[in-house]
Amino acid sequence: MPHLCGMADALTNAAEFTVSEIAQAVKRTVEDEFGHVRVRGEISGFRGQHSSGHAYFTLKDENASIDAVVWKSSWARLLFKPEEGLEVIATGRLTTFPRSSKYQIVIDQIEPAGAGALMALLEDRRKKLAAEGLFAKERKRPLPYLPRVIGVVTSPTGAVIRDILHRLEDRFPSHVIVWPVRVQGDTCAPEVVAAIEGFNRFRPDGPIPRPDLLIVARGGGSIEDLWGFNEESVVRAVATSTIPIISAVGHETDTTLIDYVSDMRAPTPTAAAEAAVPVRAELIAYVDDLGQRIRNSTRRQLSNDRDRLRAAAASLPRPLDLLATARQRVDHAASNLGSALRNSVHLKRGSFSRTAPRLAVRLLAHRTEQLHTRLAELGRRSTAGMALGIERRRVRLQATAVKVTPAALQTELRLARNQLTPLAQRLAPSFARLVTADTQRLVALDKLLQSYSYKNVLARGFALVTGEDGQLVRRPEDVQPGETLTIELGNEQKIAATASGAPAIPRKKPKPPPEGGGQESLF
Repeated sequence: MPHLCGMADALTNAAEFTVSEIAQAVKRTVEDEFGHVRVRGEISGFRGQHSSGHAYFTLKDENASIDAVVWKSSWARLLFKPEEGLEVIATGRLTTFPRSSKYQIVIDQIEPAGAGALMALLEDRRKKLAAEGLFAKERKRPLPYLPRVIGVVTSPTGAVIRDILHRLEDRFPSHVIVWPVRVQGDTCAPEVVAAIEGFNRFRPDGPIPRPDLLIVARGGGSIEDLWGFNEESVVRAVATSTIPIISAVGHETDTTLIDYVSDMRAPTPTAAAEAAVPVRAELIAYVDDLGQRIRNSTRRQLSNDRDRLRAAAASLPRPLDLLATARQRVDHAASNLGSALRNSVHLKRGSFSRTAPRLAVRLLAHRTEQLHTRLAELGRRSTAGMALGIERRRVRLQATAVKVTPAALQTELRLARNQLTPLAQRLAPSFARLVTADTQRLVALDKLLQSYSYKNVLARGFALVTGEDGQLVRRPEDVQPGETLTIELGNEQKIAATASGAPAIPRKKPKPPPEGGGQESLF
């Protein structure tokens, strides 16, 4: 019992602390002891900035983890922004969060844990942007051959801008616009992005001319110094630029992400200036050479054409020689024109004389007889048709006469008369017109027959000679001595005659007319 009482007194005499007092005491102890620390670990659970602007994540290694926070005021000053899975060295101070009895590190600055971590981060970022197609060759645009205005994004005080301006002045003096930016540090990436976007917002007709080409340049340095040109915002600004861009960041061995997305990568700023413009002296010499070649070619061509023209002129005949043959043909044709016309008239007269007797009078008479026969047939058929129709109606009337009353018969007769009367009225004019038309055709054929009748020829003083067999005598060789001939004159007068003397010598047959019945050639 005495022992238990002593223990109770001892507990009772101990100082009492509230939870808040203990938490504050621990907080002061931790902050005093670890007011400035550098902690190495892998970032885990990073989801970007909170809506308040603060960032919360965890630093961990294989055995432990610690909560980390970056206040909004410190976020803008970070050289490297936190990324999930990145191994970093965080600089800051330890503190506690009394509400949950946890300790955490308040980070002021972050840096990758060595070059290996930076290279790993750079490779991951390169793969991500490449997967989006930002580095595809199809997106790269050709550089203008001779840009009028060149925009340069670089530091205005370094040796880079002096090298670029000096090289441009040597090769081809151009209008250069410099957009000054910081080329390293935490503001490098935002300033480069602003410069690229600012150049793209220039208007071609604005007070400051819009560049035809951009050069983003910086001198050499470590990977940390060049990190601003590896930022994703810079890469996307270059990708969306409508102005072709040449990247010239670092030395030939330095490579940044802007080199992959730009339209051309130059190993050095001086090489970028050389790629931007051609050599003016070389262009002038090239143009002069082309002009000289054109002049020489023109002279040679003119000389060749002159020689060919002279050769062609020497081989051409004289104009008088060209007209001599044609003039001779015209004279020959003119001299033969009279005889050719007389011969043609003679041939035409002979052809008409041979054709006139062969006019088919019997064919005309036969045609007239056919028309008469057809007309008589039409009259007979129309008469027979009318008689047949009347007979059929009479038969029908007789068959129905016994079946109808006189009144009905009178009605039927009246109806039949009413039906036949229009038919007869329509038939009579048609028949009259048909007879008139046939009569007119017969009269026309008779007139045509009379015009072709040989009696009209006899009335003009000609005679028609027939032999004993009544056939026409057409040629002297058709008549034998002593043959009785009949000579018919005009007005149907006939004279008998007897042929005497030796048989006549057959005359030459006239030359047949040329094909087509046209005039013979005058040539």
